[in-house]
Amino acid sequence: MDRSKANKARDYASEQQNIRDFLSNFYTDDDPDVGGKCFKYLQKLKQVAQRDVVAVHIDLEDVAGCDPDLAEKIQMNVPRYRSLFASAVDDILVELQGHSMVKKDALDVFIEHRLRHEAKVEAGQLQTKDARKVFPAELLRRYDLYFRAPSTQKPMPIREVKACTIGKFVTVRGVVLRSTEVKPKLAVATYTCDKCGAEAFQPVMSQSFMPLIFCPSSECKSQSSGGKLLLQSRGSKFIKFQEVRIQERSELVPVGQVPRTMQISISGENTRIVGPGDNVVISGVLLPQRQTGFRQMMAGLLADTYLEAHHLQQVSKLVVSGEEDSEVPMTEEEADILREDNFYEKLACSIAPEIYGHEDVKKALLLLLVGGIDNTPKGMKIRGNINICLMGDPGVAKSQLLSYIARLAPRSQYTTGRGSSAVGLTAAVMKDPVTNEMILEGGALILADQGVCCIDEFDKMLESDRTAIHEVMEQQTVSIAKAGIMTTLNARVSILAAANPAYGRYNPRKSIEQNVQLPAALLSRFDLLWLIQDKPNTENDYALAQHITYVHQNMTHPPIHFTPIDSTTMRRYIQLAKSKNPTVPKTLTDYIAAGYIEMRRNARDKKVDSLFVSARTLLAVVRLSTALARLRLGEEVTRDDVNEAMRLIEMSKDSLLGDEELTQLGKGNKKDRIFNIIRDLLNDYTKGGGGEQTSQRDEDTDLGASKVDKALALDRLRANGFNEQEMQDVLNEYENNGVIMIRRGYIIFCD
Repeated sequence: MDRSKANKARDYASEQQNIRDFLSNFYTDDDPDVGGKCFKYLQKLKQVAQRDVVAVHIDLEDVAGCDPDLAEKIQMNVPRYRSLFASAVDDILVELQGHSMVKKDALDVFIEHRLRHEAKVEAGQLQTKDARKVFPAELLRRYDLYFRAPSTQKPMPIREVKACTIGKFVTVRGVVLRSTEVKPKLAVATYTCDKCGAEAFQPVMSQSFMPLIFCPSSECKSQSSGGKLLLQSRGSKFIKFQEVRIQERSELVPVGQVPRTMQISISGENTRIVGPGDNVVISGVLLPQRQTGFRQMMAGLLADTYLEAHHLQQVSKLVVSGEEDSEVPMTEEEADILREDNFYEKLACSIAPEIYGHEDVKKALLLLLVGGIDNTPKGMKIRGNINICLMGDPGVAKSQLLSYIARLAPRSQYTTGRGSSAVGLTAAVMKDPVTNEMILEGGALILADQGVCCIDEFDKMLESDRTAIHEVMEQQTVSIAKAGIMTTLNARVSILAAANPAYGRYNPRKSIEQNVQLPAALLSRFDLLWLIQDKPNTENDYALAQHITYVHQNMTHPPIHFTPIDSTTMRRYIQLAKSKNPTVPKTLTDYIAAGYIEMRRNARDKKVDSLFVSARTLLAVVRLSTALARLRLGEEVTRDDVNEAMRLIEMSKDSLLGDEELTQLGKGNKKDRIFNIIRDLLNDYTKGGGGEQTSQRDEDTDLGASKVDKALALDRLRANGFNEQEMQDVLNEYENNGVIMIRRGYIIFCD
């Protein structure tokens, strides 16, 4: 806008008439029932007149389509044009309310009595003590008016909001750090004189105001009676008010600088839309904070600013990062195309493809992103979130995996052990600058509610700080009893932790507690404890070196046998998978119980500390199985899901064992492991543990008693990470050696 045009005096009366014409005549072609025209704002005002809605949102994109000059003026001077729009709406509502019958409430009767009293005064029918009484428009309005930014206006970082934008319409993005309680805020104060009975009104435009004391009526001034004003709460107008503080995202902060924050003032129907931890895009007008009295004297030339919110939108991390199509949910048809052969392996390998290997670890991280289902049977809560702890030698890409998951998860928080305290993880008690009350500001676990909290250097945390995580990992809550505040906050979060061994490298001759120096009560809360060791191996070392060299030369992962799925598609698929709620059928109850009993028996017989199995392990099997069912968009958990869950748990426990222990347990050779599992299954049947399966073919006495059902053996082997071809190779080898025979679907051991 040029200077001559800006300096030209504007005719606000004609502009108000243009605004009224826009509200009355603007239409879209969305309603085929009314001749193809839908009068968008006129229908909205009819709902306001009938008390169905109390908020009017003016889309600046609609205004720009009719009058681009008016839309530009609105963005340059929002407070003035907001009052012009409100005046135009008042004129239209007077016409609409004359044709509608609305049940009156106490405020309507109160306002009607005042208007009738004023009309009689102006007609000379009643002598009054103050003939110049004026009713402020804010007192008579029963709606809130907001502007909505056009789609072409891109959100700007908080640090880009400068002094030149004061009074203008801006759109910012960030993460909500703190939100206050919704409280009533005085908008118009009404006073009554104790001498003459006159009413006085005082619109409140700032956070604080100086109440009127003496009556301004002519009678009290002429008689010098000194009438005092009394505040009438019923005659005053209060609006809902909430204050929010947002912070710019960490990836937008320049190196070496501190994230900027901004105070957001929310009123009316915009309250209770966002909460701590939400990624938000907020449109509003930037205003200076008005100070009065002593604060104004001390402020000098400096002024604090705040954003008066007009439109708030809770978005995912993808939109904040600039990915436009990320908010579009994935349809079932798109998911069917994605779910081709080995889609489970494709999704897992698409997690950090620049990192070599760790296939099973990536599968576990994929299930952590999907999660299980929370159950609350009769008030008791059983968590569905999956917790994983990655332990291992330095330089095995633990931190890189955590960073990738923090970027991939729609809602996440990343922190380190030494850089976190118990208050920073749970909640801090602070004083509200508006009400001076003690409030709670959520920490990393609260901000990551219904998301993932990644904690690196988990072993470096102080013991006093680490105890704050115990309740979160199992009960999914944070109990607070500080400064007179006693409450319980939700922390429905999955914990992904990374820890280094206490002795530099993992020592398999020592227990997990001695290696990582973490208490057993905390370790048992992790569904999967994964040890990543850096063992010298010529073949693996050469492949790893080739992989790392290619990544550094080409800044991408080496070519693989399939095209990795991009992060946006993965987020959309995970969002679709989390909408499913599969159930565990009753037919799998005995199968899951038998697998749990076998795990307990192995842990008891082998007497290895790292194989400790508790009831939490059984819940981990259910959670992982449910996550697998969600991943394939199924309605029920299948036996294959249970087998894969048990396999992941078995692989995580095997990673904690040394080579000597693996050999001792018969796990050093793959063929020996398969044969030992089949022989253990025979021992269970011999002791009567086979149940119905051993008695299905009692008539086949010619087969002998030392037999195992081949189908059951295959299920048990799949639960331990083996496939059918590997089992068949072992059976053929032992059958050729005369150890076993295969007859009628049974594996018979020769005497």
